[in-house]
Amino acid sequence: MAISYNKLWKLLIDKDMKRKELKDLSGVSQNVMSKLSKNQAVSMDSMEKICEVLRCDIGDVMEFIHTPTNVEK
Repeated sequence: MAISYNKLWKLLIDKDMKRKELKDLSGVSQNVMSKLSKNQAVSMDSMEKICEVLRCDIGDVMEFIHTPTNVEK
């Protein structure tokens, strides 16, 4: 299963907010922002901070993408 933060980037566009502004307002590190841009896992603490700034639910900023396993092929 893979993680996608495409919803986060779309939400930032809708709110006319830059990534740097989100980083500054939420207090997450540049390392977290880098991981988000690469669709890598970040801590729930970081996701909570982002959701608090954006006033949204975690499902509004991320989703799990189902990838077939060898068993399912």
